[in-house]
Amino acid sequence: MSKRIAIVEDEAAIRENYADVLRAQGYQVQTYANRTTATQAFSIKLPHLVILDIGLEQEYDGGFTLCQWLRSLSITLPIIFLTARDNDVDTVSGLRIGADDYLTKDISLPHLTARISALFRREDALNKPTEQDHLLTVQDLTIDSQRMTVKWQGNLIDLTITEFWMVYALAKKPGHVKNRQQLMQDSNIYVDDSTITSHIKRIRKKFNLHDKNFDCIETVYGMGYRWEQGLNNTADDQVIAK
Repeated sequence: MSKRIAIVEDEAAIRENYADVLRAQGYQVQTYANRTTATQAFSIKLPHLVILDIGLEQEYDGGFTLCQWLRSLSITLPIIFLTARDNDVDTVSGLRIGADDYLTKDISLPHLTARISALFRREDALNKPTEQDHLLTVQDLTIDSQRMTVKWQGNLIDLTITEFWMVYALAKKPGHVKNRQQLMQDSNIYVDDSTITSHIKRIRKKFNLHDKNFDCIETVYGMGYRWEQGLNNTADDQVIAK
């Protein structure tokens, strides 16, 4: 059975454009123009993934409210914000209230469908037993590339897909500097330098929630970033290609 995706977007042309693209990919797509109609439908049956705008008709933050409500119903439902609002405050707010990813509307349609596929792969992988070959361990860090999960000192770090690949890219080569272009390529994102910086700041904060002394992601000024813990480890022996 094909996956069901719900799009909550108040601009009809944008809503139907996304819907047409996703239907062509084989997904079942339901569309809603506002929070009220979406809530009514979701109360009956949840989709497999939800794409939300933030501003919905007269509700400036209607998408945020809907996201919080959806997360109270399901902790595993994949939720993506797709919005024109690209400031750090909204991005951080969206991720903090439970969204799995935060994308802006200038994203290409192939990139959007790739991110949706990645979320579905992660969801499917979580239901499978972990295979040892998919584990990368660098001292206190454990990454499961099959399930797309990261643990620090045994604690699960709640990362978005983009954040996961950024951590993976850094940790699989401890001590090696990754510049911003390399991080974008490894994370399958195409953004400006300030956005990469924002992602790194959010990643550090998520680790700091579990370990206030976490400082393993080092900024190498003028060059990029590197994972600085476990520099004496031979990480290549523990890593599989993503």
